[in-house]
Amino acid sequence: MLATDDPFADTSPWDEPAATPVHIPEEKPVTANAQNVPSAPAPFKIGFTLKAGSGFESEWMTPAVYGHSAEETATRGAELLTAMKQAGLMDLTAKAAQYARDQYKGGAGSAPKKFENGKVVAANPGSDHTCDHGQRTFKDGGSWAAYFCGGRGLDKSQQCQPLWRQKDGTFRSK
Repeated sequence: MLATDDPFADTSPWDEPAATPVHIPEEKPVTANAQNVPSAPAPFKIGFTLKAGSGFESEWMTPAVYGHSAEETATRGAELLTAMKQAGLMDLTAKAAQYARDQYKGGAGSAPKKFENGKVVAANPGSDHTCDHGQRTFKDGGSWAAYFCGGRGLDKSQQCQPLWRQKDGTFRSK
């Protein structure tokens, strides 16, 4: 029996040379093409903002691509937008956003927004936006916005005239 085989021996296995040297192969990094592997972060970036509408409530997608040259970054950007369209990501985003809006039950911060004195502020749903049938309903179509009659279930001829957003941000009936 060798001294290294006896766990109770007074000698240390590290003091004795191994009976046969163990060969450990040298590890080499795996690369597909070492010439094209950059060693620094990509200095170029293109960020895209794809907004479904002009209102605050519209969904946004903000993908970004990086590259080591302007040409590479532009090519990657075109590839990304094409892939997003082909994979249906834009349609899926719109459907998911609509689903989320349909599930929304209201709450804090649900008031419509308007631009006032150089700032975006919540529109006041006070007496200016009520009618004989109650609180008016705000709708923003991007290029237009209006407060509609609060009389749900009424025939259109019985409803009050909508209050349309004017260029100055106020609302008036036509």
